[in-house]
Amino acid sequence: MNTGRPSGDLPAFLRSRRARLTPEDVGITSYGLRRVPGLRREELAQLAGISPTYYMRLEQGQSTNASDAVIDALARALRLTADERAHLTDLARPTRARRRRPPRPEHARGTTVRLLDAMPTVPAVVMGRRTEVLAWNPLGHALLAGHLDPTAPARPADRPNLTRMLFLDPHTRELHRDWHEEACRAVASLRLVAGRHVDDPALNELVGDLCVRSDEFAALWASHPVHGCSTGRKHLHHPVVGDVDVDFEVLHTADDTGQRLIAHVAADPRSAAALSLLATIEGGDQPRPGQHDRHRSATR
Repeated sequence: MNTGRPSGDLPAFLRSRRARLTPEDVGITSYGLRRVPGLRREELAQLAGISPTYYMRLEQGQSTNASDAVIDALARALRLTADERAHLTDLARPTRARRRRPPRPEHARGTTVRLLDAMPTVPAVVMGRRTEVLAWNPLGHALLAGHLDPTAPARPADRPNLTRMLFLDPHTRELHRDWHEEACRAVASLRLVAGRHVDDPALNELVGDLCVRSDEFAALWASHPVHGCSTGRKHLHHPVVGDVDVDFEVLHTADDTGQRLIAHVAADPRSAAALSLLATIEGGDQPRPGQHDRHRSATR
């Protein structure tokens, strides 16, 4: 079972990226039978211009603090994206673990909360480093989690976690018309964060728990997807207003907390009308927590 510990991911990440390249991809003549897909270690080392022995040490997790030149050479040879190259740097030069005091409960910054309040027609959520919901405006709550208590983000023990909900909450799974696309996006983004914060015990616990409780998460995590996912489109089927397509934008706060504001805008006039209707319901007779299932069945 994959424990989900990011600190041991350099060997697995290198193997996964080496396996997706063929000799034909990089112009190498292949000799003999290959027991596993992808390039051989010595072939990749040759492409990167580093010694096979040193590359083997990297892939076996026996060497850390790789130089920029080595990281750049491997990124070129493996044809990494910008996000994958940044992830490789995080894994190849991990920060030294520090003794930490027990973390205090995280809260959204006051200015960020005021920004949410100033966007009543834009569904928006403030998400912490570990994808926990720190705050949302009424329309953000109504669009993404109307079946949950809207005050839950104010209580650290009750905070919803968007990744956990995506894999373990049936309501959230039903919300996404293309659930697999959203799941891939969520895991790829979480992988990037995990590589930057290898000594975050709560993040490691989240990943480990999801690997145990969701085979789908475990399979996606094991494939090592890496992507920042700062913008994109979500295809939703809302239980109250029907199909809604929204484009999202992720805005990072200026500090180093890892907090992000996710804003959603309608992708087309039909979706804009659905969001407008949802805002009207939210301001009037939106079902209270606990009434969501009854209202959903009445609208089918």
